Amino acid sequence: MKLNFTLFIAIFFTGFLTAKAQVKTSSSGEISGTVLDENRKAFPYASVSLLNAKDSTNIKGTLTSDNGTFQFIDLKQGDYLVAFYVVGYKKAVKGPFYITQGKFKYALPDVQMLQDVTLLQGVEIIKQKPLIERQVDKTVINVENSILATGNTALEILQKAPGVSVDKDGNISLKGKQGVMVMLDGKPTYLSSEQVSNMLRSTEGNAIQSIELITNPSAKYDAAGNSGIINIKLKKNRNYGTNGSITAGAGYGRYYKANGGLTLNHREKKFNVYGNYDYGRNKRFGSTDIVRLNNTAQNATYFDQTNFAVRFRENSNYKAGVDYFINDKNTLGFAMNGYSSNGKNAADVLTLIGSAPGRTDSSVVASSPSDYKFSGMTYNLNFRSVLDSLGQEFSMDADYSRYKGVDNDLFDNTYLNTAGQSYKAPYVFRTAAPTNTTIWAGKADYSYPLSKEMKLEAGLKSSFVKTDNNFRFENSVNGQWQNDVLRSNQFLYDESINAAYGNLNRKFKGTNVQLGLRLEQTNSKGNSITDNKVVNRHYLNLFPSVFVTQELSSNHDVGFSYSRRIDRPDYGSLNPFISFVDLYSYRFGNPFLKPQYTNAFEVSYSFKKTLHVSLGYSHTSDVISDVLLLDTAKKTIFISKENLATQDSYNLNVNYPIQVFKWWSSSNNATTYYNKFKTPDVGGSPFESGRVAFNLNTTQTFTLSTTTTVELSGFYQSKQTYGTIVIDPQYGIDLGIKQSFLNKKLDIKFAANDIFKLQKSRITSALSSQNYVVNERWESQVFRLTAVYRFGSNDIKGARQRSGSSTAEESRVKSGG
Repeated sequence: MKLNFTLFIAIFFTGFLTAKAQVKTSSSGEISGTVLDENRKAFPYASVSLLNAKDSTNIKGTLTSDNGTFQFIDLKQGDYLVAFYVVGYKKAVKGPFYITQGKFKYALPDVQMLQDVTLLQGVEIIKQKPLIERQVDKTVINVENSILATGNTALEILQKAPGVSVDKDGNISLKGKQGVMVMLDGKPTYLSSEQVSNMLRSTEGNAIQSIELITNPSAKYDAAGNSGIINIKLKKNRNYGTNGSITAGAGYGRYYKANGGLTLNHREKKFNVYGNYDYGRNKRFGSTDIVRLNNTAQNATYFDQTNFAVRFRENSNYKAGVDYFINDKNTLGFAMNGYSSNGKNAADVLTLIGSAPGRTDSSVVASSPSDYKFSGMTYNLNFRSVLDSLGQEFSMDADYSRYKGVDNDLFDNTYLNTAGQSYKAPYVFRTAAPTNTTIWAGKADYSYPLSKEMKLEAGLKSSFVKTDNNFRFENSVNGQWQNDVLRSNQFLYDESINAAYGNLNRKFKGTNVQLGLRLEQTNSKGNSITDNKVVNRHYLNLFPSVFVTQELSSNHDVGFSYSRRIDRPDYGSLNPFISFVDLYSYRFGNPFLKPQYTNAFEVSYSFKKTLHVSLGYSHTSDVISDVLLLDTAKKTIFISKENLATQDSYNLNVNYPIQVFKWWSSSNNATTYYNKFKTPDVGGSPFESGRVAFNLNTTQTFTLSTTTTVELSGFYQSKQTYGTIVIDPQYGIDLGIKQSFLNKKLDIKFAANDIFKLQKSRITSALSSQNYVVNERWESQVFRLTAVYRFGSNDIKGARQRSGSSTAEESRVKSGG
């Protein structure tokens, strides 16, 4: 009934707005014309502004249609100018035009836009977007312009993003805080954190156009994500005619890697058909050493574990779609995107056990092969209608997503004495964890300009998620596999979220104010069938937001923002089954996890739209955090998620791009933060932790000629404390070189990741009662060579980007290793 009601409202809303749009008002004045590109072809989606001729203040704006036309109607008597803007082209201004009773209609001659070309040492260089852009509400990383993105996965690219850190398990933090919502093309993924990291490992960097970092989202976005939103926008060709590109690359670290891709696009007046396919093949190694002390009142036992693993992965990601331009104001679109990932891992684990450091009383030798297969597909149907030239717009999205995956692990443990001889029967067991997730989502958005200075945005959304995880644990008994009913478990999880939001934006002289309010009603049911545990939750929340920006002068801007956010536990974290890393290390879920809530504040300052400084504070209650503890009775180490009481976070961010010389640009980002955790009970004792930490990112780009570019980047993450764990500093340096041929149709890119082999991880406990050290190394030093060839038409056409309705839900599912 809830879904039917939502659909009824959306359909009624569409009919009402369409009928409203058909009502014509009388025109007192009109200015129209056509915009052409440098080749005198129609220029769609160019920005056109109507200005007051007396003081050049902006009255209204619009975009040109598919055939390059524009029109301003209902103009009062007065004097007007018309300005034309396109990134990479020179600004054009026409007029003045005098609207009087005797002359109230103007049809401009064709307006031709000219590329903005600067001369550097006698060589023409066409402007392109910088690698990192700081906008009013977000930071944009233009990945397609980076040499170092080639051959890397989306997760590897995120590790280099300013203010972003990724831990050994693929958990993503933004400005030192976990709880990031990852979106693809503006759509929540609804996947668990493990599934998101696996999906990002399966997404080739060649398919990415840009990454947006939004630390304080407005009410228009889902309320999930206490530290903000990371939106990954995939490439979509923007050119007329038929065109595309072919990518092929190879790499080597300790093992060989390969990647390739194909993009195709056909664009004409009524249709745009597009698609891309990317493939990656990666063999890599990783090592984990765990040294720990299991201390009880009776005795002390020392463990020294060494885990060496070789992992092989093949992954594909693909996207296809069609846009049908019904007329200049209405567009219908269909898109699908998906991925598949399969791989095999071979791990050898040696555990030395003794009563004193350096002494071995016994050992366990384990062979742990595993394999996995994950796939996901999302279908999106969308409609967009521009109801008038004043900015009134309506859009609808419907999404269906389905994800499947299975992990199969085998553990073969042999027990040896001090002489290296077997002293008891081997312990052999295996686990299988098939998971199915189905997502339905729909949303409708409407924007209405109440006046030249005021705009109203409103929308509705509903999502429905079902997951089924049937975990099976089997022991080998006399060569036969027997199900262990005490360790096997089927876990079902259903969730529905219904939301409505409103944003009111008001412009004053030099001041912009936006007030927002989002309402979300959540129903969830977690059912552990084997354990006969059912957790039902129903809750209704309001999420207000406030954004204020003030232009103090042409060089100085200040801003303030506030928002309330929520993080619901992902589906994997709620599942109570035990997942083994080896015989003495495992993780398990917590079906009683509660959502965490965050109130976030931020003040910002900008100098000449270049230097950006922000200071933020947030308070989170019921913090969901990984807790790494020792079980002294079982002599094991385990990870689980718990709700800590509170987290207070403070952060200071400075972003400063510098044009050192015409041929040398420098992008620099520094974030300092302090996270304080406090809880009355972890492992039976009160706990409090906190540490000042900082993150530095720098990228230096050297344009040696129109065909040669060199890129050097580095990052440093200081020692930090998160929950109960302490992470030592991490750092690395990357190098990239690009050489273009054949009139820039062919690019050859060389990239070296972690050229000095500096990256590693060391983790210790923030709890004085817990004594362990975890050291990890992985195949971070990789050299890659990639070729990209572009073919077909180069007549630029504005791309139509969609933000579907299911992105938040997809970010909480599992997607491949």
